[in-house]
Amino acid sequence: MQPAIAVRGLRKAFGAQTVLDGINFEVAAGSVFALLGENGAGKTTTINILTTLIRPTSGSATVAGADVVKQPGKVRKRIGLSGQFAAVDENLTGFENLDMIGRLYRLGRDNSRVRARELLERFDLTEAGDRPVKTYSGGMRRRLDLAGAIVAEPPVLFLDEPTTGLDPRSRTEMWGVIRDLVGKGTTLLLTTQYLEEADQLADDIVVIDHGRQIAHGTADELKAMIGGERIEVTVTSVDSVTGAAEILARFSGGDVQINERSRKLIAPMSGGSAEFRHVLRDLEEAGIAVYDVGMRRPTLDDVFLTLTGDVAESEPDSRAATVGV
Repeated sequence: MQPAIAVRGLRKAFGAQTVLDGINFEVAAGSVFALLGENGAGKTTTINILTTLIRPTSGSATVAGADVVKQPGKVRKRIGLSGQFAAVDENLTGFENLDMIGRLYRLGRDNSRVRARELLERFDLTEAGDRPVKTYSGGMRRRLDLAGAIVAEPPVLFLDEPTTGLDPRSRTEMWGVIRDLVGKGTTLLLTTQYLEEADQLADDIVVIDHGRQIAHGTADELKAMIGGERIEVTVTSVDSVTGAAEILARFSGGDVQINERSRKLIAPMSGGSAEFRHVLRDLEEAGIAVYDVGMRRPTLDDVFLTLTGDVAESEPDSRAATVGV
């Protein structure tokens, strides 16, 4: 089966600055594909190329069987796009926004109205449909923007950081909407800086850093790349963080991630339960009081930290540290 999206050696430079440097991936029809990376990694530039908003410097890409450079008109007819900021008119009602989009797609007056009401119901906006959008919450605006992106029922949908700025409840609701769309056959490419979002939604993930593709695989495959388990220790006092880090460094080869605000330390462990007991013993002997401690499998946070040397934007208070003894 032909991939819904195929990218080969995609590169984009603005003058002397290279923003994308040789990106390669394919997206299977009916799947969710995530571009994962920090702000400035090149995610939005990739989206802009695939949706024909800008041209690549070199490389090639096809979307729904059409070349983004040679056949931009065909691409635009086969895609929907929801950008980082909700592209809705605040002075119109939710219904009027969707009706206007339908008419721009030349669905006709009656079909546009019917489609607008269908989408308001589908996105749980029926009660708010006849209110001005300026009265909507952030989550409601994002849902309306996403509804606008699928008015013409495109086979391929691009979502650029669809849940940025939403509260946890609105983010969870948006995940449900996305799953429903894919369940009905839509192919979805999303960009995100939220590691949990990629873990929850994506069938396949590419990690990009400073324009370069540094990893590609499923969430489980990416986690397997760094192997082992992680020990998480939360100490009761900020004054104990340094001492706890030194103890963890003895067992982890000096690789300890520290979040000073939460007093949490994370380190890779390869010795299983025996090593875990030794850590607890050393913490106790050092007089370090522990609020919480546990072992867990690697997460995408660990993958991102290992591959890029940086913590993700979704955890701005964390910092990576290498503590030696």
